[in-house]
Amino acid sequence: MLIAIAEVLDAAALARVRGLIDAADWVDGNATSGPQAALAKRNRQLSEDDAAARQAGGLVLDALGRSPLFVAAALPRKVFPPLFNRYAGGEDFGLHVDNAIRMRRGTDFRLRADLSATLFLDDPATYDGGELVIEDQFGPQTVKLPAGHMVLYPASSLHRVTPVTRGVRTASFFWIESMVRDDGARRLLFELDQGVQATAAALGQGDAAVVRLTGVYHNLLRRWADS
Repeated sequence: MLIAIAEVLDAAALARVRGLIDAADWVDGNATSGPQAALAKRNRQLSEDDAAARQAGGLVLDALGRSPLFVAAALPRKVFPPLFNRYAGGEDFGLHVDNAIRMRRGTDFRLRADLSATLFLDDPATYDGGELVIEDQFGPQTVKLPAGHMVLYPASSLHRVTPVTRGVRTASFFWIESMVRDDGARRLLFELDQGVQATAAALGQGDAAVVRLTGVYHNLLRRWADS
């Protein structure tokens, strides 16, 4: 399932994040690459240990916790601390797939990468190129969102970032381990959740049909989830 989530960061939060990361030290983006990705990746990013990156990542995590759409779509069990990358001057990231297991160096934190997320931090009118191209069952999907908006997609997908030929493309990226490992099951739960919410808005939370559908949702989640 590929889903765009609008305004994860509002204007004030976006300004705070940019104020932190813009003044930080950017390093070679292959600091977090696996062997395959290192062959295709040309960009810069902030070190995982950078204090500004950690503070900005905390702001992103706080924003995710306030997003009902993110919670409904991802059913998150763990979220990798957000990282930050930057492309300019023709830099790109060729076709690759993300590592299945992500580990934070120097800690015992690790997760299974079920979902990948890219949170755009630049106005798309300020740069050319930099599209995130995700290969899914319906063919290549091209994503270039407004600043503060995020795309969520299966980490198993082949994807790439096209060369940035003008301006700078800055983003936060991270991975999510879902309580529901199977993408198809997550998709069904998300669609059911959205249907329940729409029915509740029309009929009221106490309507018998809403109560029954809510029960179906939670019983399916109970069947499929690892808490």
